[in-house]
Amino acid sequence: MKYLLQIYSDTGPADLARLSTDEQDAIVGEYLAVSRSPGVVDGAQLQPPETATTVRVQGGETLLTDGPFMDAKEHLGGFLVVQADDLDAALDLAARIPAARMGGAVEVRPLVER
Repeated sequence: MKYLLQIYSDTGPADLARLSTDEQDAIVGEYLAVSRSPGVVDGAQLQPPETATTVRVQGGETLLTDGPFMDAKEHLGGFLVVQADDLDAALDLAARIPAARMGGAVEVRPLVER
């Protein structure tokens, strides 16, 4: 079964800049290791939330809003699509994602396969 791992983080560029170069490199290395794990089908890091444009259609009129859909402490920073034998395997992979232990969260959701 395929799962979407949505990576939510409350760590911004300023937070990461406070870390040493070695600490930053270690975190990047962890993300790369997870993304290269068996079963990872796809994934990407997203630009910061400020770069988002939200689209709504109300009464037939398209409304555009600069910025993310909602104002929140945590933001969607990236995602992975994984092929896993079961939910437990997907959860084990999600637990290896640095954001999960650095104040963020990883939402694991099964994909509808057609």
